[in-house]
Amino acid sequence: MAPLVGFDNSSAPAENYVPDTSGDRMVTPPPVSGQSYPTSLLSEERSNYLRGGLSFTSAYTDNALGAVNGHPTSEVSYSIAPVIALDETTPRLHCLLTYAPGFTLYQRMSSLNETDQNGAIELEYRLSPHVTFSARDNFQKSSNVFNLPPDLASAAVVSGGAPGANFSVIAPVADRLSNSGNLGVSYQFGLNDLVGASGTFSNLHYPNPAQVPGLFDSSSQGGLAFYARRVASRQYLGITYSYQRLLSYPTVGMNETQTHTAFLFYTFSPARNFSISLFGGPQYSNTVQPAPLLPVRSWTPAAGASLGWQGRLNSFALSYAHTVASGGGLIGAVQLDSATASARQQITRTLTASLAGGYAQNNLLGSPLLGIGGGHSISGTASLQQQFGQHLGLQLGYTRMHQNYSNIQVISATPDTNREFVSISYQFSKALGR
Repeated sequence: MAPLVGFDNSSAPAENYVPDTSGDRMVTPPPVSGQSYPTSLLSEERSNYLRGGLSFTSAYTDNALGAVNGHPTSEVSYSIAPVIALDETTPRLHCLLTYAPGFTLYQRMSSLNETDQNGAIELEYRLSPHVTFSARDNFQKSSNVFNLPPDLASAAVVSGGAPGANFSVIAPVADRLSNSGNLGVSYQFGLNDLVGASGTFSNLHYPNPAQVPGLFDSSSQGGLAFYARRVASRQYLGITYSYQRLLSYPTVGMNETQTHTAFLFYTFSPARNFSISLFGGPQYSNTVQPAPLLPVRSWTPAAGASLGWQGRLNSFALSYAHTVASGGGLIGAVQLDSATASARQQITRTLTASLAGGYAQNNLLGSPLLGIGGGHSISGTASLQQQFGQHLGLQLGYTRMHQNYSNIQVISATPDTNREFVSISYQFSKALGR
């Protein structure tokens, strides 16, 4: 999940994201860890704390429901978002639990009033000095303009490897339930040798299909196994095999794509808080569509790169991937080209600036069904956060989204959306065991 306004929920130690070059312990490299790069600053990191807060956000959206009588429908919304999180770290365990509901009221269209639910768990446990177990899960129920909680709309999740769930297609103010997670285990069986395996899943559900003409429920399951070799004190080289089963549920029948992928990866960490990764290899896909369409089989390259930097006063993360992925609401699996970026800079002791953005090109595999094709999404957010003392914060921000998808009515009605928002937040933290 992205960081909350004035609240850092990415406080896992940096060693969980980049290889630890101190001592003999190896850490799972970003291309196969299933984690995202942290967006917090090193100066903000803390562990063993109970954290909580409450934010109030007012936002103006220039195109909430598309054109009416030839003019876009603007709207003003008011949101309240409490949050509570438990962050515990021991020599063997790191656990982060977050729960953040949200309540949004609309000034003109009260029928759009909504209640959001957002929860996340991140767990890493060292079963032994050489075996580490990890688990992560993110759940979200939302129906606002960007399908994001109001206080999570200012940051992008930047993956260190191939993206997991594809939620890049946004249906404004439509009810949506999404859930994604993974389980993994790694074993260091030699001084410079590490193996691991993980399983992933995702689900996307639209409770009211009438709100999203042209979009459909989808799900995915997958598994991955890897071997990594530490070829130098700051360099990892490895190989991985992964399998995916990608399902979508159009009005009639089911669309299923299975993929098999093998790629090499390389990670270089010039410093403990700086990581660069590359991966690439062949990918085979087999798409089965409802009759009378024939199966479609193809070989395509899968490749990507990522970079993460976490400094005391700034942080930056960037990733790109070209791979077969779930359609994220489209009628079938897609050839996905995605790029995400996130940056934060502490300007003064109490003033911080943030930039975040994402791009996704979703090209449907196989023949378009029901005349529905692929397209692309582009979004970006800029914001300023001012802290007043330990507990009170103010954020000003602007978000723009552009989408273009063939014959998807719910998106073609609102291809461009601009949103300006202001948020006031109160947060507290209590050290555990003190």
